[in-house]
Amino acid sequence: MFLFEEMINRKLTTSILLFSLYCSAAFGQQVVIIKLKSASNAKVSVNSAPLKYNKHMAFSFTVDDGYRSAFTCAYPLLNGGTVSNPIPDEYHNDSGGDGQTSAGLFYTDGCGTPVPFKMAVALNAGIVYDKPDNRARLSWPEVQQLYNSGWDILNHGYHHLSTYGTDYNSEVLKNLALVKDKLGFTMTQFVVPGGEHDPGYEHDYERDAFASGAFAVASYVGVGPAIRVDKPVNLDKMIYARDLLSSNKDSVNLRNVDKQLSKMDSLMKQPYPVWYNAFTHNVGNGNLWSISLIYPEFKYLMTSLANRYGKNGSDELWMAPWQQVYEYVWLRDHVKVTTHQSGRNVTIRLEIPAIPPTFRYSDISLHIITDSRFTVSPSSQISSNNGNGKHDLINIHLNK
Repeated sequence: MFLFEEMINRKLTTSILLFSLYCSAAFGQQVVIIKLKSASNAKVSVNSAPLKYNKHMAFSFTVDDGYRSAFTCAYPLLNGGTVSNPIPDEYHNDSGGDGQTSAGLFYTDGCGTPVPFKMAVALNAGIVYDKPDNRARLSWPEVQQLYNSGWDILNHGYHHLSTYGTDYNSEVLKNLALVKDKLGFTMTQFVVPGGEHDPGYEHDYERDAFASGAFAVASYVGVGPAIRVDKPVNLDKMIYARDLLSSNKDSVNLRNVDKQLSKMDSLMKQPYPVWYNAFTHNVGNGNLWSISLIYPEFKYLMTSLANRYGKNGSDELWMAPWQQVYEYVWLRDHVKVTTHQSGRNVTIRLEIPAIPPTFRYSDISLHIITDSRFTVSPSSQISSNNGNGKHDLINIHLNK
């Protein structure tokens, strides 16, 4: 009986494809096994890529306060579509753009598939409304479409209050509750609202945001705006700083943007991968509150980045919102990768920890170091690989 079972087991073992992936979950943890076959006996080493798709720089750009131009201007420019014509709004500002049609701005997943640039909106849910027609703020259907398209929505307080007497905890919790009710998800990143305030009020917001379950808070002083990610990053109750990008006047001054591009060029030239974080407010034609980036300059910035570092350039940029990058780095720093090679056959074992239930993303990119091409089996969890091309990358979407 034993010999018969052994023969059957050997037959099954030899008949299973060497290119397979399976996943088993226990107590919220996962073990993922990837078996690949190399075209030669060349050594294969594997590690988690510092950034998704093994990009050299992640750029997280946020538009604060939920202004309508995020949807009418930024979204169609980045995702592809028709940018709005000028929209004189209720603030006597212009929430529109140039009325032109954009083909979209893209990087690739490192395996040939284009991915559109994405940003985040720091939202005050108490100031989301549908009327009047010349409204300056986003509507709920617009916020929903941005989220469904891969943009992230960040908690910015219910009514953007900061003055003396503000109930900071209520601002945090009411915003969480309304977005959960309207859109069905829990925001996990908080952005301290600016404006008139008591000295040190931001620390009260930081405290209450973390108490509500936020993983990170954008504030006045913190790590960044540029963060090295070549080594593990301390993400525990992270407080981070951001660069404000704004126009000098309502008239176009591209030299202002060139200075920002020079800074990003310098970051891209660093020998280590970097995560860079910036924000503005309105991105329409008007420089709202003089802390906004007018549309011609915003368009110039984004198209320049796409041409230099997107799919039509060096393809080294990961243009992704803060939450997505945060969650990738968290997973990267918690996953354990081990590799076993026997000739041309390579087994990669990933030990995945329990992913927090409020995380939105569960992706990991593996940097494959080898001189040889390789093949892997088709799998719903392997998003893409370039084993027959550059042969250095496997992208995985994990089950949660």
